[in-house]
Amino acid sequence: MDDRKFDLEDRLIDFSALVIDVVDALPSTRVGNHIAGQLLRSGTAAAPEYGEAQGAESRRDFIHKLKIGLKELRETRVWLKLLKRKAITQSVDVMDRALAECEELTAIFASSITTARKNLGKAGGISNHQ
Repeated sequence: MDDRKFDLEDRLIDFSALVIDVVDALPSTRVGNHIAGQLLRSGTAAAPEYGEAQGAESRRDFIHKLKIGLKELRETRVWLKLLKRKAITQSVDVMDRALAECEELTAIFASSITTARKNLGKAGGISNHQ
């Protein structure tokens, strides 16, 4: 089981590196710089959130940290879709790979949250942190 956790962590780090590649390909314009900052922040956040979730103090804390990672992945997906729609960069292949991986990671996080909530039993639900 530890191998799967390590694999997901590596996959998230690889995704962060891919997002950095997308950001590096953006033009140095007002729009490019704005999106670069937003995308860099959200696109590199899921890996450390997952790391924090691994050290969660409780199942509720674990779910909360995964939910933060999921929110960041969803934000990243929106920025990538916007970049694709506006054709702001010529690095379409890198952007398409990042978007596909973001979709897959989003599904993994959502599924993990659902499973963790089920494991909480009837006491589960939304954390008081929300």
